[in-house]
Amino acid sequence: MKLSWAVTAPVTSMKRFLSQQGISHRGYSDLKHRGIIWVNGRNVDQTVQLQVGDEVTVILPPEVADPEVAVSTEPLTILFSNRDWVIVDKPAGLNVVPGPANRTDTLVNRLKGVWQAENAENRVPHIVTRLDRFTSGLVWVARHRLANSLASQLQAAHTVEKRYLAIVSGQLTADHDLIDAPLAPDPTGYNQMVSPAGKPAQTEYWVQERFADATLVRVQLHTGRTHQIRAHFASLGHPLVGDELYHGPLLGAMHRQALHAETLDFTDPFTQENRHFNSPVPADWQALVATLRQ
Repeated sequence: MKLSWAVTAPVTSMKRFLSQQGISHRGYSDLKHRGIIWVNGRNVDQTVQLQVGDEVTVILPPEVADPEVAVSTEPLTILFSNRDWVIVDKPAGLNVVPGPANRTDTLVNRLKGVWQAENAENRVPHIVTRLDRFTSGLVWVARHRLANSLASQLQAAHTVEKRYLAIVSGQLTADHDLIDAPLAPDPTGYNQMVSPAGKPAQTEYWVQERFADATLVRVQLHTGRTHQIRAHFASLGHPLVGDELYHGPLLGAMHRQALHAETLDFTDPFTQENRHFNSPVPADWQALVATLRQ
């Protein structure tokens, strides 16, 4: 894969210049050993002195699929795909990555099947936004290491906006609030818990609709901790409907946590385009809301 940039300001070294483009120290080392670096159309080494106006081109080696990862040809709803990104609309019940419970038919296995059929150059999916098995909605995947590195930088700079819909049990009193409570693994189980020893976690929410036994909220994550939305609302005494792990009640026909990754917004670091993606709520969600409104 070939990528090019113009040198627009004085820079001390090739390593520093490529770092400014999002190529990490590890990526730079990989380029030195397996990639190719050109300046103004000529192959150079890392000691070259760059000048304003130079064009730097790197050729990244293909990322070959892991032979240990099985291929699945089951369907996958892909909302967007280009050289750098894939946006998947994941159904509830589908694991994102292979694990002990399922090693042959996860989102990663299905992407491998899609990319094999396309004879894609890069076949290693880098999961940027991971969802729990029973959470539905948008999953952002980087198609190569550089895209993954840049996506990580965007998230660290808090320039990625992820919004979710959740149906929590009971009545939330505030129409809008920010839950600011550190989260840590519960030593007695698989859940997360609010703890002073935990990592910082911030969840902002806006009430969309109130029902007799539940509240529909739109949620924005300001950090990305494991089970963040589920653990935060449980800590308030309002676990998500259907969330067995956090003791959420079963209402209607919803037999999973009522959580849906609805929207994703970011500025594409390769093209500077504003990317916006939306996932409509699935049928089980619609059925639950209809029941709650009765």
